[in-house]
Amino acid sequence: MPQNLIINDTTLRDGEQTAGVAFTVDEKCAIACALSAAGVPEMEIGIPAMGDEEIDCINTLAALELPAALMVWGRLTDADLASALRCQVDIVHLSIPVSDIHLQHKLNQSRQWVLTQVSRVIGQAMSSGRKISLGLEDASRADADFLALVARRAQACGASRIRFADTLGVLDPFTTYEALARLRDAVDIEIEIHSHNDLGLATANTLAALRAGATHANTTVNGLGERAGNAALEEVVMGVRHLHRADTGVDTQALMPISRLVARASGRQVAFNKSIVGEAVFTHESGIHIDGLLKNAATYESFDPSELGRQRRTVLGKHSGSQAVRQAYGLLGVVLDDDALTARLLARIRDHAMRVKQEASPAELQRFLLESVVMPPLRTSGWSASA
Repeated sequence: MPQNLIINDTTLRDGEQTAGVAFTVDEKCAIACALSAAGVPEMEIGIPAMGDEEIDCINTLAALELPAALMVWGRLTDADLASALRCQVDIVHLSIPVSDIHLQHKLNQSRQWVLTQVSRVIGQAMSSGRKISLGLEDASRADADFLALVARRAQACGASRIRFADTLGVLDPFTTYEALARLRDAVDIEIEIHSHNDLGLATANTLAALRAGATHANTTVNGLGERAGNAALEEVVMGVRHLHRADTGVDTQALMPISRLVARASGRQVAFNKSIVGEAVFTHESGIHIDGLLKNAATYESFDPSELGRQRRTVLGKHSGSQAVRQAYGLLGVVLDDDALTARLLARIRDHAMRVKQEASPAELQRFLLESVVMPPLRTSGWSASA
């Protein structure tokens, strides 16, 4: 993994391009402040070519004087460059299609036009004194030799970075690694990976690109973004931490609060089973799993939930076992030391889960116990239930 690995979060640009999502200025400020406080070193915060209102919002974010470097996105055109230079940001990112399908069917232009445009517009941009990044749109479907040629031209013109965009999310980790390794051999400037999640591989492809020599990773909180979204900030941070034993500098304790903040602002709730930040991530029901967790948490958790400021939770249901039943009743102050009674309670709990599709409440657990044995209501926390 590169020693200078940098997260460039694009929640406020590509994340906002999620269909139907629009952040207010106050929401953008809150998200930017939260990301910066968590240690995210770079943020892509808007598209100046959208007009004066967008530029005003970008400059409002810049006026916060956050320690994070700020980037804006535009097309590799004179007009978009002019709009970008009205923003008080550190990095200007200018994007151009590089695949033949985009050039022929979207722009009706040639490969030579791309090279000419790179030389002309990047040359103009460099005179501004800003750091310039060139985006290679649809790089994953471009000819590899032409891609390397464009990247070398950008470096020769003074660009500090190129962005490899898997615009349609069509790569897997193996092809991503090969493509980024070739690009790494072609230039010695910064390389940013921008992965989309159409096939559910955005995070895996981002990690593969970093291993191949990419220095920067585009992410979005909760994986927001066009269509199926982008590589999720929380997944990339934790993947780098646990799979590659490297550090992004992002505070993992901040990932859950930021996730909730962005979910509220975007109106896009996090799926129950979403990795890292989903409600179910540290929730266990299976009897085998709970038995293992009670003996050693590492048996069924790859990392401690406390890294995220979270706690594990056990749920009683169809797949629960005796250990989970004893643990649940122990939390109610009841010691179950009779195997036959425990088995009867387990049967009741499984039947309840099948009928109502949810976990039994503490009151229901007490009722199951009272219906299973003839004795007075529970009164003391140290009471032991035996047949």
